[in-house]
Amino acid sequence: MLQHPSNNDRGESWANSAPGSLPERLVIVTDAWHPQVNGVVRSIENTNRELAKLGVEVSMVTPERFSSFPCPTYPEIRLSIANYRRVAREIEKHKPSYVHIATEGPLGLTARRWCLSTRMPFSTSYHTRFPEYVSARLPIPKRWLYAFVKWFHNSGAGCMVATPSLARELSEKGIRNLMPWSRGIDAAQFRPMELEEKPFGLQRPIYMTVGRVALEKNLPAFLDLDLPGSKVVVGDGPARAELEKRYPDVFFTGLKFGEELAGIYAQADVFVFPSLTDTFGNTILEALACGVPVAAFPVTGPLDIIGEDGEVGALHADLKVACLGALSASREKARDLALQYSWEAATQQFINNIRAANGVITPKWKKAWQYAKTLPKSRKAGDAAGPMKSGT
Repeated sequence: MLQHPSNNDRGESWANSAPGSLPERLVIVTDAWHPQVNGVVRSIENTNRELAKLGVEVSMVTPERFSSFPCPTYPEIRLSIANYRRVAREIEKHKPSYVHIATEGPLGLTARRWCLSTRMPFSTSYHTRFPEYVSARLPIPKRWLYAFVKWFHNSGAGCMVATPSLARELSEKGIRNLMPWSRGIDAAQFRPMELEEKPFGLQRPIYMTVGRVALEKNLPAFLDLDLPGSKVVVGDGPARAELEKRYPDVFFTGLKFGEELAGIYAQADVFVFPSLTDTFGNTILEALACGVPVAAFPVTGPLDIIGEDGEVGALHADLKVACLGALSASREKARDLALQYSWEAATQQFINNIRAANGVITPKWKKAWQYAKTLPKSRKAGDAAGPMKSGT
C-alpha cells in the first residue's frame, strides 16, 4: 500500500493512527462547485457540514481559486485552468491527512497527478455518468470514455458510489475498489405541507420535475406525455429557453432554493424523474420527504430508492404508465421511506471509506465491488434503503 508522506514533526504515518487520535485534515478537490447548482455540489456541502460535527477539518480546492473558461456546449460549467504547481500548493498548504477527488475534471486530474507523484493515497467518487454526458455532446465513443474513467478511478485507493446497482455496473466495466456512499435528506426542510386547490394557478394533478434543465435529463420523455392536469419544471439550464418555446403549456419556474423550493415540491401530486443517466437522484429523496410519490424509469437511482414498491411510487419502461400509477401511491409512506436516509449516516459512511482507503481502519469486506457482484438485479423497496452498509 502507498504510504502517506509525513504529517507531523516526528514523521509518523497517519495510516497507522486510530480515528480520533490525531486531527483529521481532509482536502476535497472538485471541479463542480458554486455557482453550479447540482447534486454533486449539494452532496459535498451537506457532507462538509456533518464532517465538521465529527471534528474533521475540511479544506476545499475548487474552481473559485483558478482562472476558468466555459465548457463547450455547457457554458454554465466552468473548466479550471489547472496549473500543476498551483494545484499542488493549494493541496499542500492544508497539510492533509487525506485527499478526496470528487470529479474527473481538470482539477481532479491534476490532484490525481499530485497524489501519485507524492505517493499520497486518495479516494474518488463517481457522481456523474461522464461517458454518457460527453458522448451525447461530442462524437467520442463511450468505450473510450469508460477507459478514461477506469484509468482515473483505479489509480486511487477507493471509488465511492451511491447505489448497489451502480456498483455492480461499474464493477462489470473493470472499476475496482468500489465503496458505498449513499445520500441523505434534510427532512426538516423538505416536508409535507397543506395542499392548495390550484397551486401556481394550475389544474391538478400536478406532475413536477426538479433539476438542471439540460440535455442529459431526458426531459422531453416527460414533457411529451399526454397526461391529465398540469406539468411543472423547476430549475434552470442550457435547454430551458428551447424547451419553453417547444412546450408552451408547461409551467417553468426557474431556479428555486430553500424553503421556497420545499414548498413547491410539496404541492406536486407526482414527482417525475425522467433521467436515464443519473447515478442516484437527490431530487427523488427531496420529493419523497415532502410526501410526493415518484414516477420514473426502472434504472439506477430510482430502482435503488423506490424499487418495486408501488406504495411510494411507480417505475415502468413506459413513463406515462408510471406517472398514472404513482397517483395512487401513499404520500405518508413516501415520507416514511425518505426518513430512512440521513446525512449523518451517509457522512459517517463517507469518512469511514476515506479512513479505509488510507489504511486507518479495515472494512469487514475489503473490496466492495465483490459485494456488488452478489447483488440481485431487481429488489423490493427497503432491501437497500438508506445508506448502503459499508461494513466498517
